Amino acid sequence: MELLRGRAPGRRAEPGAAAESWFLQRGLPFVLTRRARWRRLWARSSPMLAAYAALQACILGLYLITGGHDVEIRGEPTTSELAILVLLALALPLMAVVGWLVARSRHRKTRTAIAALSILAVACVGVIVGDVVQEAVVVAAVLILTGSGIGSVLGWAVRMMLSHLATVGALAVRALPVVLLTALVFFNTYVWLMAATISGNRLALAMAFLVSIAAAFVTSATRERVRPMVQSATVPPDEPEKLAGTPFATMPDGSDWAPLKKSERLNVVFVLAVSQLAQIMVVAVVTIAIYLILGLIVLSPELLNEWTHTYKSSATVLGFTLPVPDSLIHMTLFLGALTFMYISARAAGDAEYRSEFLDPLIDDLQTTLVARNRYQGAAGLAVRRVDGTGTSD
Repeated sequence: MELLRGRAPGRRAEPGAAAESWFLQRGLPFVLTRRARWRRLWARSSPMLAAYAALQACILGLYLITGGHDVEIRGEPTTSELAILVLLALALPLMAVVGWLVARSRHRKTRTAIAALSILAVACVGVIVGDVVQEAVVVAAVLILTGSGIGSVLGWAVRMMLSHLATVGALAVRALPVVLLTALVFFNTYVWLMAATISGNRLALAMAFLVSIAAAFVTSATRERVRPMVQSATVPPDEPEKLAGTPFATMPDGSDWAPLKKSERLNVVFVLAVSQLAQIMVVAVVTIAIYLILGLIVLSPELLNEWTHTYKSSATVLGFTLPVPDSLIHMTLFLGALTFMYISARAAGDAEYRSEFLDPLIDDLQTTLVARNRYQGAAGLAVRRVDGTGTSD
């Protein structure tokens, strides 16, 4: 593949789109130059814009059915109410499928056209529903996040979380002694009193506090773990072989590599920390689901009233009223945050966990840094060719 393209005199020549996409797909946008991060903005934004357009299509259907009014389902739902429930159930899966299909396209013109049509569809829905300003803000946010590189990091984090579903069993077994401790909390009367009386805002603050502690554990341990790697220019003997089949396979290894910039070092630590936190988040979500199901099985109105001194048979989540006690939802969310913090603290100091889960990530990142050095070396070579001959190969 030709990585250096001819450009007009005076313009900087850089490695091709395939190399840039390779870094973006691995959540390392700050390896690229600022100009490269903003390149092909419409095509790169198309999956998220198409997914958001799919969501707006569902919202439009809801608006046409309800006329913009609240709906309260009592007893057997009517045909229109069933249609509303179907649209609500399909919204997120439809967004995921549409975004995935668009992301699979490798044709830049096709993705650019999809992005344009998606913005047009979102604008039409905004005009009909009356939320034009909100839709414009969302579209602008998608473009800014994509161009700044944050969008690629967020997309990579989502892919990592989904890929870790396969390893959730192994991690859950290792964390089982810690997870079992939360069972003592689940059957604690005083915690149920807290869950029944605490407001949603205070619960969110408490969960954010616990998650912040967990993230601090993991980030600190990760930074110490990768510090020798990001400060060293040494290439392991087998690393170049791992780049076979990538856009960097034909690039030479440079002898004079620039050290990682601060933004690149932060990007490296962030990628590794988020990968671990994504694994732990999956276990925490599974824990929440387990205790939610357990609560629905064992909690009778009489028992819940005995524990909480009050009984509410419904809860409001994101504007939707659910037939689940709000104290049970508060309790399961709190247990999920506790589980997240417990496992993070254990993972930060567990040598066996590091060898099984973290070391493979570090090995893969080492290969990525070798690719980074080759990429920047090729970019520097292209600049020298432009300066020396006025053209690039």
